[in-house]
Amino acid sequence: MLARQGLRVCLLDRAHFPSETPSTHMIQPCGVQTLDQLGLLDGILAAGAIPLDRLSLVNDDVRIEATVDEELSAHPALCVRRVTLDGLLVDAASAAGAEVRTGSRVTELITDDGRVTGVQTSAGPVHAQLVVGADGRHSTVASCVGAREYHRTAPGKLYAWAYFEGVGDREGHARLGRQGAVGFLAGPTDGELYMAALGIDMPEQAGFDADRDKGFAARIQMWPELADVLAGARRVGPIRVVANWHGYFRQSAGAGWVLVGDAGHFKDPAPGQGIADAFRQADKLAAAVVDGLGNRSPDAALQDWWRWRDHDAYEMYWYARETGAPGATSPLIRRMLRDIAADADATRELLGILNHQVRPSQVFTPARLARATARTFLDEPSRIVATVKEVVSAAKRNARQGRQRRVRPPGMADMAGERR
Repeated sequence: MLARQGLRVCLLDRAHFPSETPSTHMIQPCGVQTLDQLGLLDGILAAGAIPLDRLSLVNDDVRIEATVDEELSAHPALCVRRVTLDGLLVDAASAAGAEVRTGSRVTELITDDGRVTGVQTSAGPVHAQLVVGADGRHSTVASCVGAREYHRTAPGKLYAWAYFEGVGDREGHARLGRQGAVGFLAGPTDGELYMAALGIDMPEQAGFDADRDKGFAARIQMWPELADVLAGARRVGPIRVVANWHGYFRQSAGAGWVLVGDAGHFKDPAPGQGIADAFRQADKLAAAVVDGLGNRSPDAALQDWWRWRDHDAYEMYWYARETGAPGATSPLIRRMLRDIAADADATRELLGILNHQVRPSQVFTPARLARATARTFLDEPSRIVATVKEVVSAAKRNARQGRQRRVRPPGMADMAGERR
């Protein structure tokens, strides 16, 4: 994005492409829009990615069917392997004029009077006005600058995924589900493959790791609809697993440096937001960098971007945590989802959450919670005490998150530019 605007860019990556990176594979329509603007959408479709215009959200006996149409977005969702996506992104960066150095490992940052002025690599130093750390959860840049974490959360689930060939369902249909305590995310991906992912409660990790093949297959059978889709298909490659993760926001801007994507913020993967979030952040960051280098202080522009990033990501962060929480969905939450399923406008708003057009608090409102609570009392009077406890717990949690939101993160300037 920066190279297209005439800036000199050097892209460093220790990997050689194509290479695998843990991912939900899902790109929401808002992220696909960015890909289209970059001229990459045709290449991704040519690689076999299927436009996803239908989404089934299933939670035990509750089913919500949604369609991605022109009213929601001019672009579909996509499910793309990172080996495909990252290669196209690197080629596009090079074509735009960026100097691309793969197989180049950053070992430390170069500083001058407290300001980052470049990086030291395995091949020698690279000097720059700005160092952008887009290097993931285990960011070297974040480690070197001592970027502190805040709003940290523990993982509720480990995530396992696999690819299948020979799946007859190649329509643009994505499935996001939960059966009991197991989460599901599935859809056709590029290369004529089908991706199926599971969310498994962390206490079950040892048992799952003891026999991943058996554990994966058994859990797929818990959702008969998905089991039918995969019937007769052949798994390609191993079952991939990500278990060593946690949620966080990180201090994401400082003198001569900035963190974008997972390097600065990571949420529970359950709702499949990471790739689209990274694109949206990068788009905003590119504008901030150009503004900072051309019109005003780069540091002030990056601080404003960081402030936007936190505001943009905050509600989705906690929504993702609840989506990926361990254990089965409570009757109260299922009642709320059932009410949404019966309301076409609410269903569209729920899809809007996934596309960053609607805040979770606009859908899961106090009024909707009150109605669901009353219905749960009537339907399951034996659970009145448990339901009251759940409502009280949710109220306390929301109040705590509201208080946390008002606390300025470490290293962030206030609106007047003063440091804490």
